[in-house]
Amino acid sequence: MRDRTTPMGSFRQLNKQSAPRKSTASAWTSAASGVVLGLVSLLGLGASPVHAQNLFAPVKKVNDRVITAYELEQRVAFLTVLRAPGNLRELAIEQLTDEALQQQAADTAGVSVTAEEVLAGMSEFTGRFNLEVEAFNNIIAQSGVAPETFRDFVSHGLAWRGVVRARWRGRVNITDDEIDRQLSLTAPGQNVRVLLSEIILPARNPEELQSANLRASELSKITTLGAFATAARSVSVAPSRKVSGRMNWIDAADLPPAIVAQVVALAPGHVTEPVPVKNGVAVFQLRAIEELDRPIPADVTVTYSALMIPGGRSAEALAQAAELRAKADGCNDLFGLFPGSTEAQIRHQSLPIGELPTRYAVELAQLDEGEVSTALTTENGQNLVFLMLCSRSRDLPEEVSRDQLRVRLQNQRLQAYSTAYLEELRAAAFIEDYRGQ
Repeated sequence: MRDRTTPMGSFRQLNKQSAPRKSTASAWTSAASGVVLGLVSLLGLGASPVHAQNLFAPVKKVNDRVITAYELEQRVAFLTVLRAPGNLRELAIEQLTDEALQQQAADTAGVSVTAEEVLAGMSEFTGRFNLEVEAFNNIIAQSGVAPETFRDFVSHGLAWRGVVRARWRGRVNITDDEIDRQLSLTAPGQNVRVLLSEIILPARNPEELQSANLRASELSKITTLGAFATAARSVSVAPSRKVSGRMNWIDAADLPPAIVAQVVALAPGHVTEPVPVKNGVAVFQLRAIEELDRPIPADVTVTYSALMIPGGRSAEALAQAAELRAKADGCNDLFGLFPGSTEAQIRHQSLPIGELPTRYAVELAQLDEGEVSTALTTENGQNLVFLMLCSRSRDLPEEVSRDQLRVRLQNQRLQAYSTAYLEELRAAAFIEDYRGQ
């Protein structure tokens, strides 16, 4: 708060340099590629000391669940072992918050995980880089990470996966027509690009989320370009509202799978069902679709840099962004052009399309390498997001069977449901942050 279906919300952010995931097992394989060097580099190092004082002081409360300083320090140390990029403290507290919500949902649904299932999950995780659980625990212990931290990490992920499966598995039915459509789109020489319009509705709290979902459901019934354009100018909070929500041509492969699955099934003028985005709800209208004479990639990995410029959409921040845009030829230039930047201010990540935040994915899909978007701000509006596309890599598809494709589509749909449900839980939760008090 990161098979597209892995509902282990915490795990999806661990290795932003990983290859695209197709299943829980392959997700752990992806993490392994970046973990091995981290594990080896820790051999011979002493444990990172955790502060002796206030170990169990609360740092955050999520409904009735208190997250302690000890848990936070443990997760930071664990992420360090896994060589996770970015601001590890913020990532750790975000993961722990999500896991608290996920565990509460599991308790409510009566979903539990047995000790045998947890051990199997731990073995699957460590087996991806040829380590037994005991050996892995010995290595992370050298960085001060308790074995319970690893066990809880796996246990929470398995419980959340159980929640998602119990809640939606019986309702995720992939029809033969959907499989035929996907097969036609992935055949050699068959690729599509789409011309979309967007409307983003704010959903920063439970009341706004309820209102946004209701309005988005109404917007989904629109079937004309004019009606959608009018609505975009009236209610959208995206910068594209100034041009009636219109976006440029985008290769379908560059969009998140949850959006593509809806868009390619639309007739021009029709609108997707509501799509959850961070602090908002989106709908997309298909204006046109065009076939391209090149194979569609099986997986697309995007590398980007995001620089947080203080001041939101103020004149000063926009001027600084314009100056940076003029001077930066690529992502490698940003650190030198923004001296003194911290990990919280600038982020450089490589992610499969399906793991990108939806708003980032939509903006990056419209960029060529080295191009910049300044359409976004952070959720509190205090920082302007200077978003640059560094590179986009594509893997051409292998032959897949109908059964494999059915599972892939089911996983994509489950992941979309999982993300939306977690957003609902977060919006409805009572959360207190004690840091800085």
